[in-house]
Amino acid sequence: MDQLVNAINGVVWSPALIYLCLGAGLYFSIRTRFLQLRHFKAMLRLMFNRQSSSAGVSSFQALAMTLAGRVGTGNIAGVATAITFGGPGAMFWMWLVAFLGASSAFVESTLGQVYKEKIDGQYRGGPAFYIEKGLGMKWYAWLFAITTVVATGVLLPGIQSNSIAASMESAFGVAPTVTAALLAILLGFIIFGGVKRIAVFAGAVVPFMALGYIIVACVVIALNIEQLPGVVALIFKSAFGLEAGMGAMLGFAIQWGVKRGIYSNEAGQGTGPHASSAAAVSHPAKQGLVQAFSVYIDTLFVCSATAFMLLITGQYNVQGPDGQAVFTGIAGVAAGPGYVQTAMESIMPGFGSAFVALALLFFAFTTIIAYYYIAETNIAYLTRKQRRPWLAFVLKLALMAATVYGTVKTADLAWGLGDIGVGLMAWLNIVAIILLQKPALACLRDYEAQQALGSDPVFHPEKLGIANAAYWEGRRAEENLAAEQDEQAPEGKPAASQVN
Repeated sequence: MDQLVNAINGVVWSPALIYLCLGAGLYFSIRTRFLQLRHFKAMLRLMFNRQSSSAGVSSFQALAMTLAGRVGTGNIAGVATAITFGGPGAMFWMWLVAFLGASSAFVESTLGQVYKEKIDGQYRGGPAFYIEKGLGMKWYAWLFAITTVVATGVLLPGIQSNSIAASMESAFGVAPTVTAALLAILLGFIIFGGVKRIAVFAGAVVPFMALGYIIVACVVIALNIEQLPGVVALIFKSAFGLEAGMGAMLGFAIQWGVKRGIYSNEAGQGTGPHASSAAAVSHPAKQGLVQAFSVYIDTLFVCSATAFMLLITGQYNVQGPDGQAVFTGIAGVAAGPGYVQTAMESIMPGFGSAFVALALLFFAFTTIIAYYYIAETNIAYLTRKQRRPWLAFVLKLALMAATVYGTVKTADLAWGLGDIGVGLMAWLNIVAIILLQKPALACLRDYEAQQALGSDPVFHPEKLGIANAAYWEGRRAEENLAAEQDEQAPEGKPAASQVN
C-alpha cells in the first residue's frame, strides 16, 4: 500500500505541479497589482463584518470556517515534516507560497461568490459551481466535485486524526482507540447539526486556538530572542542551498516547502471558496479579500510560530536525499507533532507537550469539520437537480470512519493519502481559475472603481458582462448592503433598510 501511494504521489506531485502553483500565484499577483499588499487594510476591515442571513453566514464566520480547514495539523506536524525532508529552507518556500497564494485565494473565493447558488435554503458555491457556470464544462465540474468528495471525505481526515492520536498518546498516554471513539462522538454531534452549527463552532473555537498558540510561541521565541537572527539567517541560507552541508537539499527544500505550504494554507487548492461562498456580502471581491488574508494568518503567523520554536530549540532532524541524517537534533522521534512537543517541553517542562497536544486537538478537529462541510457542498452540487439526501448521511458515516481509521494507521500512509487528495484538487482548481480569471479580475476592478467614488461597492454582474450569476440578479447586492449597514449602525440610529 505504501509503495502504491508513493508511486501515485510521484506523478501527482511532479515538478509540473510545483511550477503551476508558484507560477499561478505570481501571475495573479501581477495581474491584480499585488492586491495582497495594496488592500491589506481593507482585508482587516472586511474581516470583522458579522452580518449574516437566514441562508448565509457572516464574513467573519466564513473566515473562521476557512481557517478551520487551513489551520490544522499542517501548521504543526506539516512544518516538522517539511523541515525534516527539505531542511530549514523549506520554511522560506512556505512563506513564498503564502504570499503569492494570497492572490490565488482571492481569485478562487471571488469566483465562488460570483457563481454561488441557494440550495435548500443555504448558500452553496465552490469550484464545481464556477467551473460549470463560468466555463460551461459540466464534466469538468463533476470531476472536481467527485474528486473533492473523495479527498475531503475519505483521504484527508486521516491525517488530522492521526496527528491528534499521536500527540495525545505522547502527552497523556491516551490509547489511539480511545481517541478514535471520542473523536467520532464529537464529530457526529457537530456535523449532524448542519452548516449553522459548524459556523458557530468554528467562529468560537478558531480565533481562540490560533491566538493562544501564537502567544505561547511568542513566549518561547522571547525566551530565546538572541537566537532569532541566526534562525532567520539559517532559513534563508538553507532555502538557496548556501548552508554548509545542505547544498544537496535545495530541490527538496522547494518541493517540500511548496507541498506543505499548499497543504497548510490551501491557496489554489479549491477548498476556500466553499466556505467563502456561504458569506452574505454585497460584492464578491469583499469576501475574496477576506479569504486572501486567511492565507497570511495560516502560514505567516501560525506556521512561522512552529518553525521558529523548532529551529530555536534545535528539536528537529534533517534527512538528506540519500536518507542519511544531515542534522540530528532529536533522536527516536518520528517527524511530526512529536518534534514540536519535544521543543515545547524543553522550554516549558511539564506544560509544553500537553499544550501542543491540546492545540493540535483543536486545530485538527476543526479541520475535519471543515472537510465535512466542503464534501457536503459538493454532494449538494452533484444532487441539486435530483435530491438524494441519503448521500449526505453516507458521507457523514464515511468521514467518521475515515477519521477513526486514521487514528490507528501509520503517519506515513495517512500523509501519503492526504497528499494525493490535495494534489489532485490543486491540479483541477488551478487550471480552472486560470481559465476563469477574467470575471474575477473584472470584480476586482469594479470593487476598486466604486471604492474610488466613495461608495460601498455593490455587485451587478450584467454591468460587467458576467453571465450565469443568477444569485446576484435584481437588487440582491443592495439588500445585502442594507443588512451590512443595519448590523454596523449605532444603537438608536434608523436602520438603512428602514431609511430606504
